[in-house]
Amino acid sequence: MVHANLPDCLIKAPPNLTLETVCSVKHWNDNLFSFNITRPASFRFRSGEFVMIGIASEGAPLLRPYSIASPSYSDELEFLSIYVPNGPLTSRLRAIAPGDKIFLGKKATGTLVTDALLEGERLFLLSSGTGLAPFLSIARDPDIYSRFNQIILIHCVRQIKDLAFRQNLESSFADDYLVRDQALLQLLYIPTVTREKFKTNGRITDLLNNKSIFCTINGLNKLNYMTDRVMICGGKQMIIDISSTLTRNGFTEGSNSRPGHFVIEKAFIE
Repeated sequence: MVHANLPDCLIKAPPNLTLETVCSVKHWNDNLFSFNITRPASFRFRSGEFVMIGIASEGAPLLRPYSIASPSYSDELEFLSIYVPNGPLTSRLRAIAPGDKIFLGKKATGTLVTDALLEGERLFLLSSGTGLAPFLSIARDPDIYSRFNQIILIHCVRQIKDLAFRQNLESSFADDYLVRDQALLQLLYIPTVTREKFKTNGRITDLLNNKSIFCTINGLNKLNYMTDRVMICGGKQMIIDISSTLTRNGFTEGSNSRPGHFVIEKAFIE
């Protein structure tokens, strides 16, 4: 939060930031929370991009990149965050409440966008932990359902309680009239848990390597670079491992200037 005890007129944002108001906060468990903030009328982003958000600190504001979880047409901006014990930013963000103020960067950016992908039949969204955030935006983008026949979102977490937005995803975004009809037909959500018994257990890398994940996907027994496109977001090692596996199997990494078969968010692993 940013000086919650001061009136708005006394809180100044640097030239590259705007000062926004927290609209709502949801705590999924003791260490995982999401929050919505006001969206400036001039703020634009592509689904999958991230933006800097932060709080006041001694000297310059304390800022970190956060993927935008809300769809591009939303009036508010939503973010998903994990609480890091003694983390200078997350330990304070965890305590935010509606009405508090936080800083928002004026420009979104990122490499985890569908513009960097070649045309294909299926789109795999592979995520772990809070890496789910950009895919919540992408999966609510109406254009994605006209571009791909099937969207397969796989989310890997340690415990069942870490499956944020599970109900929204299992209902195919039933409360979102812009995409719910398409999502009901085209979106397949596959949650997987690593430390508790669950209907699907294991890390995404293992599930891909042993091909067990494909038991729930009709007509598939492996990823095919001719038809499948992949987006990856999560832990650094997960991104590296899956990227290496894809590369060995003929997939090429895409960029805005040269679309390919898969994309990652480079800013989160460098």
